[in-house]
Amino acid sequence: MASSTRTKAPQKGGRSKSGRRLPLKVKTGPNIPLLPVAVAAILVAFGIGLIIYKYVNDRPSTPPPVIAGIPCDHLEQTKTHYHAALQIIHEGVLTPIPGGIGIQGGEASPTCYYWLHVHSAYPDVIHIESPANDTFTLGQFFTVWDTWSKNSGRGPQPFDATHVSTFTLTPSEKLVVYIDAGDGKGPQLFTGDPKSIVFTAHMVVSLEITSGTPTKPPAFDWNSGPYKGL
Repeated sequence: MASSTRTKAPQKGGRSKSGRRLPLKVKTGPNIPLLPVAVAAILVAFGIGLIIYKYVNDRPSTPPPVIAGIPCDHLEQTKTHYHAALQIIHEGVLTPIPGGIGIQGGEASPTCYYWLHVHSAYPDVIHIESPANDTFTLGQFFTVWDTWSKNSGRGPQPFDATHVSTFTLTPSEKLVVYIDAGDGKGPQLFTGDPKSIVFTAHMVVSLEITSGTPTKPPAFDWNSGPYKGL
């Protein structure tokens, strides 16, 4: 009987009949698709970001301070709603008051409105808007202006015997106050404490700083330009 010969299989890492070393077979784990893993990681990161965003925005914020008895409301009020004008004249030059006074967060994205505030669309006009039948004074407006200006990084806006907004009176200058009550009499000299002036509808208060002879302030026309209809 013929004997059979069994050919031995080459060992891993051994040599073939030609004498070349055979490559080692390396065991690998299962193939994990990378795209789903990357998408999952992005979704997890996005979810964490949403949680952080919600936490930050849902935290109770400190309400704006009440200024001179005037709070800051999220909506403009209408029960008491009228307008008065303020003109500041320094040595014959009218200096407009800035827009945005009393509007927290800025006019583009307001967070609340003090009952005395100013819109840029109506230069020098004070909007008096309150949920109650209150009266308000020029002194209160300057306090709102001063606080708002400091909080906005614009610096103080004092109002006293020697200061009107950013103007400091020199020894040769004096403050002359006029009130036009809208009764047809035109601007009238006011000799009392200007802080005590109580606003009325369409009143025009003019603060003139001068080192010379006082002159009647410029006219303010409620029936023209952006003021028509206020």
